[in-house]
Amino acid sequence: MDTADILTEPMTRGSGRTVTLLALVALADFLIFGQELGINLFLFALAVCAGILFSARRGPQFSMAAFLFGLLVLSSAPLVEAASLTGLVLCFCALMSVALVRARLMPRRLTGLPLVSLRFALVIPLRLAESIGKYFTTPAKRFSFAVVRQGVGLWIMPLVLAAIFVSLFAAANPLIEIALRSINFAVLLQFLDLWRIGFWTMTAMVVWAMLRPRLKRRVARSQAGRSFMIVPTRYAPLGQASLLRSLILFNAIFAVQTLLDLVYLWGGADLPEHMSHAEYAHRGAYPLIATALLAAGFVLVAMRRGGPGDHSALIRGLVHAWIGQNVLLCLSSMLRLGLYVEVYSLTELRVAAGLWMGLVAIGLVLILLRILFNRSNAWLIATNLASLLIALYISSFIDFPAFIARFNVAHSQEVSQEGPPLDLAYLSSLGPSVIPALDRYIQMLPDHLIDKKSEAMTVRYRLSRNFEIRRRDWRNWTFRSARLESYLLSSATIAR
Repeated sequence: MDTADILTEPMTRGSGRTVTLLALVALADFLIFGQELGINLFLFALAVCAGILFSARRGPQFSMAAFLFGLLVLSSAPLVEAASLTGLVLCFCALMSVALVRARLMPRRLTGLPLVSLRFALVIPLRLAESIGKYFTTPAKRFSFAVVRQGVGLWIMPLVLAAIFVSLFAAANPLIEIALRSINFAVLLQFLDLWRIGFWTMTAMVVWAMLRPRLKRRVARSQAGRSFMIVPTRYAPLGQASLLRSLILFNAIFAVQTLLDLVYLWGGADLPEHMSHAEYAHRGAYPLIATALLAAGFVLVAMRRGGPGDHSALIRGLVHAWIGQNVLLCLSSMLRLGLYVEVYSLTELRVAAGLWMGLVAIGLVLILLRILFNRSNAWLIATNLASLLIALYISSFIDFPAFIARFNVAHSQEVSQEGPPLDLAYLSSLGPSVIPALDRYIQMLPDHLIDKKSEAMTVRYRLSRNFEIRRRDWRNWTFRSARLESYLLSSATIAR
């Protein structure tokens, strides 16, 4: 083959992906490395999406490309509001979906998407190393030190002569000499930082997996393995007789707990002298959610396809009753949490617990629907995952520190004459988002609480000061920080 043929050989699709990978890694270095997180994450996600769409084997149709790009924008919108873990998870899921669609690896039914996404995510850390290994093991590109030595040898003469020419030009032209002397080699050495190289590597691994998606191979079940599966009989631990007795016993036990909640929580009956409603609520909120999760697992085993529940109307009725009691148990847990918050104020952990309780209740209802409509476990997993993603998406737009601060201020003893005193130390740990609520607290404090007002003013000043001296760059801009900055600059704020 002539040398001219090698030099004029058109760029292959694999070379295009490599160029896209290098460009995206360079963009990530510019936007993200060494910067505070903000809109830079959103912009990088858009760039990765564009790279996925236009580096595929076949160019995308405009309508499909617009749809996938719009999906990515909608899913990544929480990153514009504020850089958060939930927003990052949603953005990553959207990028995986775009990659799977472009590679034609999407399942025919959406209920199969969770399993396909899991198979995709499991191989992400290995895709780059796998592609490099395949590249160097092909006969035409097999790695050998002789080839490397020959390649280095081809560059020795050009580089030496180029250095000589540059030195001669510098001696002859003072502008070139000044330009060479102005080169800051310390800046170039920054790129040899181990943290930076690690960041490049991690970014390249994820981006390359998006550009060339693969799925983890399924593990084939051997016939020998199937022959040793234990099929529950009527009197086995998971057989019809055992399940029937279990469900009767469990319904009876849950009925006692449900009755107590109806009397003391929903009915407001007086508790024993040594116990308050807050203590009763606190001791039950979290263990009851664990109980509901355990019950859900048992229901899935009891109502498996081909199991005793398919052949016994009594078992199905007991399962329906038990799921209903578990849903009521979740609602009682949420009420318990509300009573506890009234006495001990709101925290981020208690907000998360309330959301988790709601998701568990939704999951139990979905289990009931699965049984009633004879759906598969894949349908159950997909619908639960969808409810989780919807909850994460909505919550990522909510400024929970600001919400918690407003709630605690409104229900504090100093403002409402009820509830606990405001915990200023905890509010300070939530960050600058609590400043508007602190301003309202300071304005509504009675005049005789001078010490409390002084402490609140100190916390407010420290939070606003830390926010003002933060690192400012267009790459870490978010709607949330912009709103707070506008508030601090408005004439309605307390004079500093």
